Amino acid sequence: MDWCTTEAFSRSDRSSSATIEASGDRKQDVGECSVWWHESGSASTCSLQRRRRPELLYNENMSSFLLRCGGRKSSHRDFGYQGRTSRQHYHCSRVDFDSQNRPENEVSIKRLPSNGLFRSYPTWRSNRILIALALLILAFSIVDEAKAEPEADPKTKTVRQWKAVGDVLPISEDEDSSYTDNKPRCDRMYDGTQQKEGIFRAPDIYNPELVSRQCLYTFVAGDGERVRLQFNRFDLRGTPPECSHEYLDIFTEATDPNKDLLKTPFGGRYCGKIAPRLRISWHKTIHIAFFTDNNITTPDLFSGTYKIINGSKYSVGIKAPDQECGFVVNVNMLKNGEFLSPTYPGVYPKNITCYWKFVGNADQRVRLEFRDFDLFYGGPHCPFDHVKMFDGADSFSPLIGTYCGQQRNLVVFSSGSSVLVTFNTLYRIADTQNRGFQGIFNISDSYLRLNFINKNDAEHIRGTECDQRILSKRTSNGTVFSPNYPFLYLPNIVCRYFIYGLQDSQNLERVRLEFFDRFDIPATPKGNKKCSDGYLRIYLRGQEVRSEYDKPDQEYCGKTLPHSVVAHGPRMLMVFSSGKTTGTGFKAHYKFETEYKIPGTASPDGLCVFSYLSSSQKSGSFNSPRHPSNYPSNTTCQFTFKPAPDEVVEIVFVTFKIRNDKPGTGVGTHRCQEDWMEIYNIYRPRYSGTEREVLKGRFCGETAPGPTQSERDAVGLRVMLHTDHSGVYSGFDAIYIFKKKEETFGECGGNITESESGELLSPNFPGNYGAPDKTDSSYCDWNIQVRPGYKVLLWFQSFAVEGNPEERGCPAAAVRVWKSADDIPVDMCGDALPSDQIQILSHSSVLRMTFLAAARAVGAKGFKAIWTEIQDSPQCNQFLCKSTNFCIPRSLRCDGIANCGLGDFSDEDRCDKASGISVLMLAGVVLGVSSSLTLVICLWCQRRRLSKKKENSLSHHVHVYDKGARFAAMDIGDRSVSPVMGTRKAAHHLSHASLRTEGVV
Repeated sequence: MDWCTTEAFSRSDRSSSATIEASGDRKQDVGECSVWWHESGSASTCSLQRRRRPELLYNENMSSFLLRCGGRKSSHRDFGYQGRTSRQHYHCSRVDFDSQNRPENEVSIKRLPSNGLFRSYPTWRSNRILIALALLILAFSIVDEAKAEPEADPKTKTVRQWKAVGDVLPISEDEDSSYTDNKPRCDRMYDGTQQKEGIFRAPDIYNPELVSRQCLYTFVAGDGERVRLQFNRFDLRGTPPECSHEYLDIFTEATDPNKDLLKTPFGGRYCGKIAPRLRISWHKTIHIAFFTDNNITTPDLFSGTYKIINGSKYSVGIKAPDQECGFVVNVNMLKNGEFLSPTYPGVYPKNITCYWKFVGNADQRVRLEFRDFDLFYGGPHCPFDHVKMFDGADSFSPLIGTYCGQQRNLVVFSSGSSVLVTFNTLYRIADTQNRGFQGIFNISDSYLRLNFINKNDAEHIRGTECDQRILSKRTSNGTVFSPNYPFLYLPNIVCRYFIYGLQDSQNLERVRLEFFDRFDIPATPKGNKKCSDGYLRIYLRGQEVRSEYDKPDQEYCGKTLPHSVVAHGPRMLMVFSSGKTTGTGFKAHYKFETEYKIPGTASPDGLCVFSYLSSSQKSGSFNSPRHPSNYPSNTTCQFTFKPAPDEVVEIVFVTFKIRNDKPGTGVGTHRCQEDWMEIYNIYRPRYSGTEREVLKGRFCGETAPGPTQSERDAVGLRVMLHTDHSGVYSGFDAIYIFKKKEETFGECGGNITESESGELLSPNFPGNYGAPDKTDSSYCDWNIQVRPGYKVLLWFQSFAVEGNPEERGCPAAAVRVWKSADDIPVDMCGDALPSDQIQILSHSSVLRMTFLAAARAVGAKGFKAIWTEIQDSPQCNQFLCKSTNFCIPRSLRCDGIANCGLGDFSDEDRCDKASGISVLMLAGVVLGVSSSLTLVICLWCQRRRLSKKKENSLSHHVHVYDKGARFAAMDIGDRSVSPVMGTRKAAHHLSHASLRTEGVV
C-alpha cells in the first residue's frame, strides 16, 4: 500500500504553532497519491488527490503525524484549515506498522464530534495561539499515558505503537485475553493453546458517522482439539431473517485460521434476541464476524463463553482415507463405544456426508442405540437431512430404515455381523440449528439368534432383535414359537409378533390364535399384578398403531394353556417379554379368517354365512360385508333368520345401495344382473329335513325393499347377497325383529270367496295408516278367490303410500300383489303408481295382496282398491265392458261401483231412467198407504161416536145380543173388571176387528 507522508505538523520547539513551510503551489507525487501544498492569502491548504479520504495518524514515539490516503475516491479533497471549508473532524483507528514503520492494515476513518481533540479553524495564522494550546494539551495527555504504561520487557521486540487521534473510548473495563498490540482493537484472537476457556463480548465502538463496521472474532484450538462456543447473551437489532444493519455470522467449519472466509462454509447469520445455539468446531477454528452500522456498540450486545475440548471422541475406529467424515469399526479393534455426529451437541454442519461401518465376526450381531437424535424434519420420507442404516457392510445391503426429526428409544440390531450408518445433510439457506445424534454401539455374540423364525410363514423385521412379521396369504395359517422353543429361552429379551391379515378393497380378514402343546412363562406375582416379570401380551384392536402398548387385551403367564383368541380386525400383536426368570415359552397356531364385520353368529368355516335365532336374540341388526365401507367383489353372503314356531320375523332396510348398471328401478331378475340381493321364504315340508326356498324378490341399485315379513307357514326368512368381479358399493344396513304371529290375515285383511266384487282399504282409510305414537308395524293380508274359469281384476282408485320407488324404494311401507301363488310380488309405494301397477289382472282365480307398514313409518293416506270377478272366456254371456272388454257379472251393472277397471265406467252408464221409475213407484206406494191410513182413522172415529150415543140411550140396562157370547168370552179372562168395563172392552175389540176387516177389504 502506498502512503503519502509528511511532517506537516511537529511538536518540536521550533514553533509554537504548526505551519506548512512552503511558498506558492507545490506538488509531490508519492505512489498513487499526490500531496498538494497551497498557500494563498491567510490560508494554507494540504490536499490529497486520487484517494478516497485522508487520515491523520499520530506516532507517540516519534511525536509526528502521518497523513494517509483512504476512503472514497475523489478528484480533489481538502484536508486543511481555511476559512471557507466546513469543519471536518476525523477519528482514526489503531494502526500496526511493519519493520519499516509502514502501516500493515487499513482502517476506516470516523468523524469526531465538534468538541474533539482536533478542530479546524477559520484561519491558521490568526489563531496560532489557540492551536498551540491544543497541541500543548495533547502533549500533556500523551506524557501522562506514557507514564501510566508499564515498562516493556527488554526481551520483547520494540514495536512502534500507533494510536488514532481521538480514540478516547476503551474497549472494555477488563482487557480480555484476545487483546494484543499487533491487532486492531475491533478484531479479536482467542488462542486456545494459551488459555483453554474464557469469555467473549461484543466490541465497544463509538461510530457517530454511522459508518459500517465489521469485527472478526477468531477462536483457535490446538491439534486434536476443538472449540466449544456458547452464547449467554444476545440482543442485536433486527428480526430474523431480515438481518441488515446488525448481525453475527458464524463459521464453524474453517480448516485454517488464516483461510479466506469467503471460501469457508457459511454457518448462519443471526440477529434479534434469540441467541445462536451451542457451536462446536468441526476442526480447530471458529470465526465470528460481527457487523454493525450503529452509532454506539456496547459489550452487552452479546456475550458468551468458549472452551477448548478434546476432539478424539469424534473419531471412532479407523478413519477412512477418502472421507473427511468416514470411520470403520472392527470388533477386533473395538467391541463397544460411542459414535457422534461431527459437531454434536453443537449445531451440525450443512452439506456433509458421513458414515460409520461396524463389522463383527460371523456369529455376532451389532446393536446400535441412539441416546439422543435431533435432525431437521423434512417430512415422513426424510428427503433432506437424514440418517440411513443398512443391514450389511455397504449401501447395497437391505435398508433398515431412514430417520430424521426427533427419535426416542431408537435401537437397531443387525441381522448379520455388520451394519452401515450414513449421515447426510443438504446445503440450504434456511437456518436450522439441530444438534445431530449421540449413539452407542455393541458388537457381541450374546444376542438372540433368529433361527426360531419360520422363514416360510414369517420374516424377521430388520433392525429389531427378534421381532417378526406374519402376513396373510389369503386365509392362510401357520405356527409361532417363543425363542429357542422347546428349550429355555434367554432372559431379558423382548420379541414382538405382528400378525396381519388382508385389508384392502377386496379383502378383509381377522386373526384367530389357538395355543397348544405347552405354555411355560413363570409367573411372578407382585401386588395386584400376576405377571410382573415375564409375560405374553396380546393386542386385538390395533393398539400398536397408536403406540398404546400399556393397554393389552390379554396378558398370560404361568403354565395354564390360554384359550383361543380372535382379533377384532385384521391385526393381532403378541409381545413376549422373557424377564429375569426363564422358561420353555409357548407354541400357538394362527389362522387368517375372512372378516366381514357383520353382527350375528358366523359360520365356523369362515364363509360369509350368518344365522340369527329367536332363542338367542329377539331383535338386532345386520349388514352387508364391511358396511358402511364397500363390500368386496366376488362374494356371496347368506343371512338366515329362524323364528320360534309361534313367531314370524320382520326385516326393515335402513340404507340400501347395491350396484346396478341398468337405468330405472332396480327390482326383478331382468334388471339386477350384476350385483343383487334376494329375499326368500324358507319352508320345510312335514316329515322332511330338506328346506325349500321361495323367492320373494330381487333388488339392486338404490331401490330399498319394503318391510318384509316371513309367511305364517314358513320356518324362516333368508337374505342372499351376490357380487360379481367388478364394481362395488356400500351395500345395505337392516334391522330385524322376531314377533308373535298375528291373526291369519292381520288387522285389516281377510279371505274373500263367493263374492263377485269388493273394496280393499288401508287401515284407517281415508285417514292416515300411521300415527306418531305408533310403536308396532301394521300388517294386512287379503286372499281373494273367485270361481274357476274366472280371474280377479284389481285397480287402485286412490293410492298414497310413503316412499319413492325410483329414488329410495319403499323402506317404511309397501303394498305387494301376487298375481298367482307362484308369482314374485312387486313392492308398490309412492303417490302415483305406474300404469302396469295401478290395474292388475291375476293369472288365475286367486289373487293375493298384502300391506305392511313398519314401526318407523310416518304415515300417509293409504289406498282404496276395487276388485272384480272377470270371466276368462272369449265369449261373454254377462256384461261386456265397453273400453276394457272385461266380462263382468250382469249383477254388477248399475251398482254404483266402476267394476270395469281403470277409465271404463260403461257398467254404470244409462242408469239414470231406471232410477227415476223406481222413485215414482216408491212415491205412489207411499201415497196409497197414506190415503188408506187416513180413511181407516176417519171410520174409526165415526164408529166411536155412534157407540157413545147408544150407551147414553140404554142408561143403566144391559142387553145381550146374539153375539154377546163372543164378547163374554173375550171378557172371561179379566175377572176383576166390571160388566160395564167388560162391555167397553168388547166394543173396543169389535171396533178393532172391524178395522182389521175393513183394512183387508
